[in-house]
Amino acid sequence: MKSASPFVVVDNCKESVEYYQSIFGGDIKILNKHEGKIMHAELHLGSSLIHFSDTFGRIPKAENVKIILQLESEEEIRETYDSLLQDGEVTVELQDTFFNAIHGQVTDNKNGICWVLNYMK
Repeated sequence: MKSASPFVVVDNCKESVEYYQSIFGGDIKILNKHEGKIMHAELHLGSSLIHFSDTFGRIPKAENVKIILQLESEEEIRETYDSLLQDGEVTVELQDTFFNAIHGQVTDNKNGICWVLNYMK
């Protein structure tokens, strides 16, 4: 296997991938465009990537879907957590844990994705 990556279906692919880029950084790669509308894109984050796809008229469900992010510093995890909270809800408060990490979870209101954040100390 070469890799495994999350594939997220959203109502507005362009808006969503740009929104998450504004929070996480990274580079956007457009894979498919039709009549000026982005249908499929990737957000490259370090050696990882997240695929984003348009709904193609179907209703997306984010049930039982979480995307875990391993962050590089305490500052980065706090900034990411705070940025997601601007349009999201706390699922798990950002906190020190017994497994020597800072951990928190935020579900965004844009697409219903639960972002699991970890910084291993």
